[in-house]
Amino acid sequence: MPDVTTSAVVPADVEAVWRVVRDFDGLPTWHSAISASELEDGARTDQVGAVRHLTLADGGAVREQLVALDDRERRLTYSILESPFPVQDYRSTMRVAPVTFTGECVVTWSVLFDCDLAEAERLSTLFGRDVFGTGLSDLVSYFSPGE
Repeated sequence: MPDVTTSAVVPADVEAVWRVVRDFDGLPTWHSAISASELEDGARTDQVGAVRHLTLADGGAVREQLVALDDRERRLTYSILESPFPVQDYRSTMRVAPVTFTGECVVTWSVLFDCDLAEAERLSTLFGRDVFGTGLSDLVSYFSPGE
């Protein structure tokens, strides 16, 4: 099972970043690869069990379910229900932690999933660099207006 982790220092207060990250319906606000998000069945953005339907910038679609949300630890976990990616048991976690010396924070985005062995390297790069890396870079930009 591939295990991929990507992280970035975000130039903003941990609570401000957590408010943005914890919004399960808010990815299009800051992630350039996500063009739209819609929660199914009138779910709330912080409701464990909520399902979101994401429209990717390339037109693809992904359905994900919020598995856990922990405000004390500033951590959320979600799983993929349906996607164009050949994965099973996809479980991803985002965590926001303070960098106390500078007042910034570190956002870590990780995933553990199962796939055919022949696809493991390609999918690890796709999620680690293209999805998480791009998203974290976009999050840094979101909190760095004008740079």
